Amino acid sequence: MHAAHGYLLHSFLSPASNKRTDNYGGSFENRVRFPLEVIDAVREVWPDELPVFLRVSTTDWIEEDPSVDRAGWTVDETVRFSRLALEHGIDLIDCSSGGLEPAPIPRNRDYQTRYAARVRAEIDAPVAAVGRITDPHWAAELIGDETVDAIFLGRALLRDPSWVNAAAASTGERPRFVEQYDYAL
Repeated sequence: MHAAHGYLLHSFLSPASNKRTDNYGGSFENRVRFPLEVIDAVREVWPDELPVFLRVSTTDWIEEDPSVDRAGWTVDETVRFSRLALEHGIDLIDCSSGGLEPAPIPRNRDYQTRYAARVRAEIDAPVAAVGRITDPHWAAELIGDETVDAIFLGRALLRDPSWVNAAAASTGERPRFVEQYDYAL
């Protein structure tokens, strides 16, 4: 489920976009109401043995911008919401960030993974990290030291569809190819 990057569920979560004055706006409890109802609706029809992942923007980056005189979604709220989402049947929290509106975003390597690590440290459930993960050794480190439970890649795989096999080779693992391509080795 996608509750990040300014999509519908994220727009309910963030106080920067949710200006409602009914039971779906204002307080944290009201802003998470609709996303939790959607999770419940999905879980009602989705088989119990199949997982449901929830992507969240851990921060809108708005609260970190002193030039903006309003609040955005925060990592503290992400932790609170993640706990509730788990109670409603989510199996993994996928931690991304931003996307609601233009905001200054750090360009350092761990600009998102540090928030995924914080969520992982504070909830009792699997957490995935994303964002600027291009070094296979760093990805292995994030998993190996249990900073996070999974790494999700997007742009790295778009740039290099063989990234996973190259990463395996560079970390001493055996690359795995689909059977149809195995003869080319």
